Amino acid sequence: MLTGTGKSFSSGFHIGAFADRLAGKDVGNEDRDAFERMVDRLEVLRVPTIAALNGSVYGGATDLALACDFRIGVEGMRLLMPAARLGIVYYASGIRRYVTRLGVAAAKKLFLTAQPIDAAEMLRIGYLDDVVAADDLISRAEAFAATLAANAPLAVDGLKHAINKTAVGALDRDALGAVRALCAESRDHAEGVKAWTEKRAPVFTGR
Repeated sequence: MLTGTGKSFSSGFHIGAFADRLAGKDVGNEDRDAFERMVDRLEVLRVPTIAALNGSVYGGATDLALACDFRIGVEGMRLLMPAARLGIVYYASGIRRYVTRLGVAAAKKLFLTAQPIDAAEMLRIGYLDDVVAADDLISRAEAFAATLAANAPLAVDGLKHAINKTAVGALDRDALGAVRALCAESRDHAEGVKAWTEKRAPVFTGR
């Protein structure tokens, strides 16, 4: 679970750094691709990830949350993608996540207008999976995590990977076939079927 503290989940990139660069100030050995690489790594983690958004999300933080598999927000929060207002074009994988997760229309509206949207609109376009009162955020996220953890790890890993690859048109059917065969022969599959017929909760071991 990924969350934050304070009034917002994250204010995104430090705008002052842009001003310093334009003013010719020394910003050190800046790696402009470091954030993108970090978010890309978060996206491909084997385990499901949940962003528990304790407040508004801005700029790069919007993509950080999009890289998670699920997002739970709080009442009163907002989202703002200010790239166009700052005169910059976003990095490639961030644009891909916006388009594949939210759709072309929503991505264009958020990027090209640089106008904020509220929690209700975030829920409508699929950015959020749920909206709760601030006091209920962590308990809701933990309950959701428990639901995910109760399923077979091998199947969850295989399904997450296949869904992400399908979304970008890069699914390897041979690799998927190998994963399907592995899961079909796993102890967890046998346990899942047995538990279903016995009307009890399964006990998975990831094997």
